[in-house]
This record gives sequence, structure tokens and C-alpha cells, in this order.
Amino acid sequence: MIDTHSHIYLKDFDADRLAVIFRAKNAGVEHIILPNVDSSTLSAMLELEATEPQFFHAAIGLHPTSVKANYADELALIRAELDNRNYCAMGEIGLDLYWDKSFFREQLIVFEQQLQWAVERNLPVIIHVREAFVEVFEVVKKYQQDLKGIFHSFGGTVDEARQIMSLNNFKMGINGIITFKNSSLSETLSQVPLEYLVLETDAPYLTPVPHRGKRNEPAFLQFVAQRLAEIYQISEQEISEITTQNAKSIFSRICE
Repeated sequence: MIDTHSHIYLKDFDADRLAVIFRAKNAGVEHIILPNVDSSTLSAMLELEATEPQFFHAAIGLHPTSVKANYADELALIRAELDNRNYCAMGEIGLDLYWDKSFFREQLIVFEQQLQWAVERNLPVIIHVREAFVEVFEVVKKYQQDLKGIFHSFGGTVDEARQIMSLNNFKMGINGIITFKNSSLSETLSQVPLEYLVLETDAPYLTPVPHRGKRNEPAFLQFVAQRLAEIYQISEQEISEITTQNAKSIFSRICE
């Protein structure tokens, strides 16, 4: 399995990170993609990747909730990083109108700039979208001929899933939300072929049942796979194999 979205470089894991990694491998996790948040998380993320670069794969990007008045400085750092070394993806990028709308104009500027850099450097994108699907999709469509990537933490409607499937090469990241009793995602996925899905945890967030309420970690990816196996009525092994290939089709650099 590939955890296509995990933030285990955060302080939440400082006390037991090695144990978390050990459990992930024992659960069958072969790769972990590390999306960046902003300049404050970059060093910790890169330090973790350096410990095991065949297992951890760093992405670079400015998260929409980190877009503030200093966004130009943050973008300058990202550009410098892109010039300095290779990353597996541009992310975590996107739009978020759930927490704060006061910097929406700046979020749009930052999102589009990072999409342009992804196109220029042939990097996949990891897209964060919350309460802003229409706005995100409108921007992505402008670049769809040259982009591939993941709509992270997908929990949308059948119509939104179909719009994503209409793009050239995008997948939907499925995490612990699929195990929540109040989630309608299972019904949505009944209309989505498995070829469009990848697994993710978003650790330490969105912990799946049966560990909901606790800190999430990559080993819990197995519970997401179990639920998908129930929905698609195939084995967990098949879920693992198919979603792994889907992830590798997006993150081709982890196969190099």
C-alpha cells in the first residue's frame, strides 16, 4: 500500500515516530508521500525524508490555510526549493473557504502559481479543497491537459466525482472518512470505478474507525482498505494492488 498523504513529520509524532514507522511497514505500507504545509514545516519534512528516501517522498507547496499577507515570501521559498532539489509532487495546494475567507484572492493567486510551476516541471499536484470545489475545479480545468494529481481527502458528491473523472489523469484520495457512520461517501463511491482511487491517511488527522478519536497514523491505512474491499466486494489484497498502481501512475518519481 501507498499512503499518498501523511504529515508524520509534525510534532504530534516526535515522541514515537520510529514506532509509527515500524507499525506502518508491518501493516504493508511501502511508501509514504509527505505533503508540505508551509515554511514552518519544511525542515522537519525534509529531515524525515532524508532518514529513508526510498520510503518517504517529500512534496513542496503552500497549504491554502497558510496563505496570509506574506504569501509572496512563502512562494519565493517554494520557487527556491524547486530550483534546488527534486520533489515528488507539488502539494499540498488548493483552496479552503471553510476556515477563513479573508485571503481568498491571495489563495487563488497562490494556487494558480503553484499549478503553473507543476506544469513547467512536470510534477503531479496534491489538491486540498474544502468548501471550494467549484472554484478549484474552474482553475484546474485551465491546466488539465498538462496536469495529473490527486484531489486529497475526497468526500464529495457523485457529480463532483464525475467532474474529477472527466479530467485527464486525476485520482481521488480516500481516507478514514470512508469509515465514518455519518459519511455518505460509500454511496458516492458506488458510482466511481476503483481505477480513480488512491489510499491516504492524512495522519495525524481523520482517524478511521475503529480508532476514531485518537491520533491517526499510516498503519491505519489498512482500515481504509478494508472498508473499500467491502464496498467494491473484492479482497483487501486487490484493493491494495489496484490503489498502489493508481498511486504510482501519479507519483512516477517514487518508482525511479
